[in-house]
Amino acid sequence: MASVGHVRVVVVGASGNVGTAVLRALAREPVVTSIVGVARRVPRADGSSTVGFPHDAAEWVRVDLTDTADAVVRGLDEALAGADAVVHLAWASPATRSAEAQRRLNLGGTRAVVDAVLRQHVRHLVLGSTSGVYSPGPADGSAVDESWPRRGVLTSTYSVQKAAVERMLDDVERDHPRLVVTRMRPALMFQREAGAELSRYFLGRLGTLALRLAAKRAPTGTLLPVLPFPEGLRLQVLHADDAADAYRAVIVGRHPGAFNLAPTGWLDGAGLARLLAGGRTFAVSPDLVRRGLAVASAARLVPIDVGWFDMARADVVMDASRARELLHWRPTRNPGDVLRETVEGVLEGASASTPPLAG
Repeated sequence: MASVGHVRVVVVGASGNVGTAVLRALAREPVVTSIVGVARRVPRADGSSTVGFPHDAAEWVRVDLTDTADAVVRGLDEALAGADAVVHLAWASPATRSAEAQRRLNLGGTRAVVDAVLRQHVRHLVLGSTSGVYSPGPADGSAVDESWPRRGVLTSTYSVQKAAVERMLDDVERDHPRLVVTRMRPALMFQREAGAELSRYFLGRLGTLALRLAAKRAPTGTLLPVLPFPEGLRLQVLHADDAADAYRAVIVGRHPGAFNLAPTGWLDGAGLARLLAGGRTFAVSPDLVRRGLAVASAARLVPIDVGWFDMARADVVMDASRARELLHWRPTRNPGDVLRETVEGVLEGASASTPPLAG
């Protein structure tokens, strides 16, 4: 662990949903005395306080990880100079369709960050990974720990590239044993302030409009009149602030290895319907949902492709015992409350004071 009171943390991809929550957690941690936010679109480019907490708690360095190699090296070396820990969160948005653009940012960008960490002799690298690195869950539906195979879901570019990045880090750990490497594998992370971002990236304009029209017909006290839901789907949901607290604990304790971050249990169609639609739901065939999404995606009616639904169908339920035991971490927010506030945020177009969240 670095000396108390002298920890400098760099967060790459600090202006989005998870990055904003990580900044909040780090800004409130006494051990962390210096924070650098790195982003392609920064909340502020100079020292003026033009945004509110937590974005005003960080120095900002603009780096586009898809820029020329020389520009990326210069920007990252400036940002990482003197850092004790680097948190890497930058990733292509779910709406990015170009395979080349995804590869350049996700794989090339991560490689550039790793190389900068090594050049600057940073002692701790924390990767924002995902439950999506895992192969489909066991047939009996039981929860998986961090040893479950990491081949991803082959029809999801997001999943395949996250798994590829973890394999890259396997090599880095082998070749640089003095570098502490941590992989954070969270469940779905939401917060009200990400409503506008989630709407833009996952629903698109038509999907958001349809959701808002449906909400207007919902009975008092509910958000939706009825909830159609794919049969058999199970979701684990975290508030972004709970996930960020695990990042904080990992940095302060300099914990290596992988950590699943998830609540105990999951939400299914019946549970979601009770939360959002007064218990009114009807089951939909997953195959029908997939075919419909494929058509809508091909017609550019929704931003995402079917790989995102395939990840959900992989039915990976995570066991977060390692985080509970080593980090003394557990979610403080009820998953149902998190999901409800997030849907409210989507309906309201809620956002925060950074370009990714504000749109």
